[in-house]
Amino acid sequence: MKLLYWLDEWLTLSPSEQRERLPMTGCDLLDDVYVKYHLVDPKKPLLFAFSPAGTNYQTSDLHKDFAPWGYRLAQKQQVNVIAFQHLGQSNWFRSRNLIFFLEQLAPLLTPFSTRLGYGLSRGGFAVGAFSELLQLDYVLLLHPVSTKNTTIAPWDTRSSTELAQQFDWQGDYHDLQLGNAKGYIIYDPTNEIDRKHAKRYQTLTHLRVYGMGHGTHASYLNKFGFYKQVAKDFMHHQELDIKKFRQQTKTLRLKEDYYQSLNRANSNSPHRLALLSTAHQILADEKENHVQEHQAQIDVQPLIDVAVKHQDDHPKDAIKLLKVAQQLVPDDPLVEHKLRQLG
Repeated sequence: MKLLYWLDEWLTLSPSEQRERLPMTGCDLLDDVYVKYHLVDPKKPLLFAFSPAGTNYQTSDLHKDFAPWGYRLAQKQQVNVIAFQHLGQSNWFRSRNLIFFLEQLAPLLTPFSTRLGYGLSRGGFAVGAFSELLQLDYVLLLHPVSTKNTTIAPWDTRSSTELAQQFDWQGDYHDLQLGNAKGYIIYDPTNEIDRKHAKRYQTLTHLRVYGMGHGTHASYLNKFGFYKQVAKDFMHHQELDIKKFRQQTKTLRLKEDYYQSLNRANSNSPHRLALLSTAHQILADEKENHVQEHQAQIDVQPLIDVAVKHQDDHPKDAIKLLKVAQQLVPDDPLVEHKLRQLG
C-alpha cells in the first residue's frame, strides 16, 4: 500500500513542496486487484477508473508497463488517475483488502477538490458502490451493474450473478451509494436487465443508445471511438454535450458496420437479432431520408458551369465532372441533358 504511505507523508508538506514531489507514479497489488496511479496536479480532476468484465488478467500478466482499464486514456488527458484492474474472471471488487485500502485512501485525498468516477459494466458497479466513500463529484457509468445482491435485484438472471454469489453481498459497499455525485449513465434500454439496473441510478442523467447491448459489444463501440470521445469530454469538462452526444449516436447508427458487428455479437440470440433487424430497417429508412435531405441542399451548378466552359477543349474531363454531379443529384434534368449532349 505504497500510495497510502506516500500520501500520508505528502500531506505534511507545504503546497510548494507538494508540487515539487509531482508527478508521482506507482502501483500496488491488493489481493486480487491491481491498482496503478499517476498523480500530476491537485488542481486537476482526479479520476477513479474500475475495469469492466471481459478480461481475465492474472498476477502473472502484470509487468512494469501494464496499464489497467482507463489508465492510459486518463494519462493522455493529463488528469490525475487511480485505476483498478480486477484479476481473474469472476471478481467484483469485494476483496476486504481492497475495501480497507479505499477506506484508508479516502481521507488522504483532501487536496484533490474534483473527483471523478469512470466505469463500464462491472467497473460501473464499483464506481457506484464506492462513490460516497471516495466523495466523488461526478461519475460516468456505461451500462453499469448496480448490485449482485439477489434480494435487491432478483431479475438479474445473468450467469455472472450465480458466479458472483461466492462474494459477500450483505456487507458494506455491496450496492450503489452515489452520495452527492452527479453525472451520466449510458445504456441500451432494449436490454431489459441493463434497463432495470439503470433505473436504480435515479439521480443521474440517463443517455440511451439503442443497439448498444452489454458486455462484448463494448469493443465494437470502441472501434468507432465512441467511448473514448465521451470519456475525454467527461474528464475535461465533467459535462457532456447531450445534443452532440445524440448526434454522434445517430451517426454511429447509420454505419452499416455497426449493425454487422452487433449481429455477429448476437448470433446466438434470435430475440436480439430480431430486434436489431427491426431497428436496422427503421434506421435504413432514416438514412435514405437523411441522404435525400442532404442531396436537396447540394448545389451542383458550379460543376455544371466548369463542365460547360471546358466541354469543347476537354470533353472527357467535362463528362467526368458531370458524372460526379449526377452522383450527387441523380435526378437532376440539366445534368442528364448535358451528359446526353456530350455522350
